[in-house]
Amino acid sequence: MKNPRHTAILRLIGTRAITTQEELRQALLDNGFDVAQATVSRDIRELALVKCIGQNGQYRYAVAETDTDELLARQSGVFKFAITGADYAGNMLAVRTLNGMANAACAAFDGMRWEGMVATLAGDDTFFVLCRSEGYASQMRDAILRYVHVEK
Repeated sequence: MKNPRHTAILRLIGTRAITTQEELRQALLDNGFDVAQATVSRDIRELALVKCIGQNGQYRYAVAETDTDELLARQSGVFKFAITGADYAGNMLAVRTLNGMANAACAAFDGMRWEGMVATLAGDDTFFVLCRSEGYASQMRDAILRYVHVEK
C-alpha cells in the first residue's frame, strides 16, 4: 500500500501547492488513502520532501532534487531560529538575525528558489536581498515573518 500512496503524494505535490501536512493528509483522504498524520509525516521523511517557496511567497512541499535540497531542508531549522525580523524599502529587503548567524541564514535563504530574488549580501547580524521589484520584497518579507513567526 505504501508505494501507491507515495506515488499519489508525488502526483499531488506536483500538481498543486500543498503547504501543510494536514492539507496533504486531506488530499490523500480525498484520493482514497485513509492515513493518519503520523503516516503522512513518515511519508514526507521517506520521500525526502522539502518545503520551498512558491510564486505566491508561501512554502509548499516539493521533491528534493539534489543533496543541496536535503541540506536546505535541514538548514531551515537554523533559518527559523536565526531570524529576528525583516523589513523592506523599495526593492531591498533587510533580514535581521542573531549575532553571527547572518551568513548561515542567508545561505539557506539563497537556496529557497525565490523567483523575485536577484542577489543577497550577508553581514554579521543582517543580510540584504536585492529584489526585482518592491512587490517581491514585500512578499518575501511577509513570507519570512510568517515562517519564523515574527511580528511586523
